[in-house]
Amino acid sequence: MHDELTQVDIKKMREEIEYRKKVLTPQLKEHLQAARDLGDLSENDEYRSAKRELNKNYSRIRYLTAMIETAVIIDVKSPDDRVGLFDKVTIRYEEDDEVRTVAIVTTLRNDVLNGYISKESPFGKALLGHKVGDRIKIDASADYSYYVVIEKIEKGHDDESLEISPY
Repeated sequence: MHDELTQVDIKKMREEIEYRKKVLTPQLKEHLQAARDLGDLSENDEYRSAKRELNKNYSRIRYLTAMIETAVIIDVKSPDDRVGLFDKVTIRYEEDDEVRTVAIVTTLRNDVLNGYISKESPFGKALLGHKVGDRIKIDASADYSYYVVIEKIEKGHDDESLEISPY
């Protein structure tokens, strides 16, 4: 499967890889050597911890590299009256009349707790392409669905300040 990412996503991943290779890896290797110098490795928790952190770093580098290599670059433009990528969408939940604003983002920048919803999620997929006033059914699971109404769309852009997910 190919991830649909933007040019900014790719740029941010390349920057993280560069940081991990040039800054973080040498620091982690230094910590590993210092822990190794403490003595008996079979009972050295600091050594095991340092080794685990170095391996996590290498794993993240491999993950980001694979994401870049398999990514499909997408355009973030959408019609002015339709929900598109990076748009802020104010919705009203019909069940409880609650109003909430969310932004539709790439999977790499998903942060549900802060209102950034992946375009790949059932919620994000359901909103994309709709316009103000549309009533949309959201299938949360096989047993539960609910309706939302789009009240407002604020056109957005691929904001470089929005961080990529750490894992």
